[in-house]
Amino acid sequence: MEEFREIKSISQMHHLLGLNKPMHPAISLVNMKDVKLSKELFNQKYIWDFYMISLKFENCELQYGRQYYDFEEGTLVFSSPGQVFEAKKLPETLNENGWALYFHSDLIQKSDLGKNIKSYGFFSYKSNEALHLSGKEKEKISRCIEAIEDECQQNIDKHSQTVIVSNLELLLNYCNRFYDRQFYTRSTHQQDVVEKIEELLVDFFNSEKSTQQGIPTVKFCADQVNLSPNYLSDLLKKETGKNTQEHIHFHLIEKAKNLLLSSNVSVSGIAYDLGFEYPQSFGTLFKKKVGMSPNKYRQLN
Repeated sequence: MEEFREIKSISQMHHLLGLNKPMHPAISLVNMKDVKLSKELFNQKYIWDFYMISLKFENCELQYGRQYYDFEEGTLVFSSPGQVFEAKKLPETLNENGWALYFHSDLIQKSDLGKNIKSYGFFSYKSNEALHLSGKEKEKISRCIEAIEDECQQNIDKHSQTVIVSNLELLLNYCNRFYDRQFYTRSTHQQDVVEKIEELLVDFFNSEKSTQQGIPTVKFCADQVNLSPNYLSDLLKKETGKNTQEHIHFHLIEKAKNLLLSSNVSVSGIAYDLGFEYPQSFGTLFKKKVGMSPNKYRQLN
């Protein structure tokens, strides 16, 4: 069995990075210029119990479709608790302009942000789905980070957590806005993905794959276009108004309608052919999407 080293606290992360104890136990801004990398960090796999937002600077000219976009102000990468981190080798030089913000779920547990944190889907994106910042965007992010850092350096009082969480929520809302912009600038690329997903689902339900493999999952679709499930769903939602699960259900229901009207196969038989383990599940989904049971639809049409 593969072994992982669990990093449960911000203090443990500071120790791993060769830093002094954090000013606040549940959140810390780490400037890369202060990090002291050691061989201890490498050739191991880690799982950490907190969220991370990391800014990396890179001169990058990105091509989306036939267009190029310059984002020289930095790239934001996100990760959530439970994700695996592995450093393969000690770099010759460290990007000293970057930073990483770590915060534990305890910090936001009793706040509105804690209730809504899963709505920020970018915490589950892959590293190649990072947020590339323009100059103005980077300035806004920097102001939020400076406000958080300033508050963390103050003596903790009854207002500290509220102020920190408010600035953190503002930061995440800006990231949502900037991801919307990024989806827009990648419009040609996004359309290619939409077309691939449509072709995939049409082929899947027009063959015997659903009978053999079951109903396609969001992860299955995402893997076919080399994207994370959350990123694909957000992309499709921006482009078509429907997330991945809704696209799957649309094609499944269209296939079900066709089978109901063009064959004498029982509703249970159709459910199994479509990949349902239980016919009742098919009936429930069909009624939810169509407004009537499969049998009623067959009778009326």
